[in-house]
Amino acid sequence: MTVNVLFSARAELWPEYRPLLSKGLLDAGLDFDLATEIPPEKVDYVVYAPNGGLSDFRPFGRLKAVLSLWAGVESITDNETLNVPLARMVDHGLTEGMTEWVVGHALRYHLGMDKHITSQDGIWIPEAPPLASQRRILILGLGALGESAARALAALNFKVTGWSRTQKNIPGIKSLSGTKDLKQALSQAEIVVLLLPETPATENILDTQSLALLPQGAKIINPGRGPLIDDDALLAALNSGQVGHATLDVFRTEPLPPDHPYWNHPNVTVTPHIASETRPVTAAQVICENIRRGERGEPFLHLVDRDLGY
Repeated sequence: MTVNVLFSARAELWPEYRPLLSKGLLDAGLDFDLATEIPPEKVDYVVYAPNGGLSDFRPFGRLKAVLSLWAGVESITDNETLNVPLARMVDHGLTEGMTEWVVGHALRYHLGMDKHITSQDGIWIPEAPPLASQRRILILGLGALGESAARALAALNFKVTGWSRTQKNIPGIKSLSGTKDLKQALSQAEIVVLLLPETPATENILDTQSLALLPQGAKIINPGRGPLIDDDALLAALNSGQVGHATLDVFRTEPLPPDHPYWNHPNVTVTPHIASETRPVTAAQVICENIRRGERGEPFLHLVDRDLGY
C-alpha cells in the first residue's frame, strides 16, 4: 500500500528535503507518494513546519501523525483540530550545533575573552581566569539539548547543575527539579543557560525575583525561547550590575526590532537565532524513521505531551 506523505513547510525548503526524504523512505522499504499537494483525505503523514501555511487538520481523515521539522512546538500544541500523534524534531545535527554554541559562549564568559578582544589598550594586566572546576554553570532544561550541553560542559570540568520541571537522572550531572531547588540553583550560578521549552509554566522563569537570586555579575545565555526571560527585568538587572552580561539568541519578536534596547546595550550580545538550526540531512533521517515506525506499528519517537506542551 502506498504511504502518502505531505510536505507542509516553506516552499524554498522543498528542493532540499525532497531527495533526502525520498532516499530515506526508499531505504526504509516503503512505497510512497511524497508531495507538497495531496488531497487531504489521502494523506497518511504530514512533514510539518508551523510557517508552512497548514493549520486546519480536520480534512485529514486518515492522518496517522504530524512530524514537525521544528524542535519547538508551542505554536501547535493548542491546535484543537490536531487529534493525532505529534512528534517534535529531536535531530542529532541540531543537538550538536546547539552544544557547540552553548559551550563556545560559556567558555567566552569563563575565560573573560571579551576584555582582550575589545580592549587592546596597551595596559598589561596579567589576570588569569579560574579553572573550569571552580566555575558553576546552571542549565535550565534537561531535554535532549540541555542534557547534551550539560554533558559537554561537565566534560570540560565545569561544575554543572541541571534543573528541569520533572526530575531527571543524568550520570555525572547534578540534577534538580521543583521551585525550591530552582531557587537554590540560581543562588549559586555564575553562568545560566536557558534551554527550556516555552510553556505557560516556563514563561518569565527569569524575572525580577529570580534574577535577584543570582550572584552579582552572573552571566546569562539564552538560546532556548525568548519568552523565558522578562525583558524589562533583565534590562534592569543589567543596568544595576546584578547581571554582568547576557548573550541572547531568541526573542519574543523576531527579527528583533532595530530600536530594541538590547541592540545598543553594552552588556548584551544579540545573535540572530543562529544557535542551532535543523539540518535537512539529519532531520530527514528522523522523519523517515518515524514514518517507518508508523508503518510497522512501532512507537513513534519524540512524541509531544500535549498537556505539558513539549
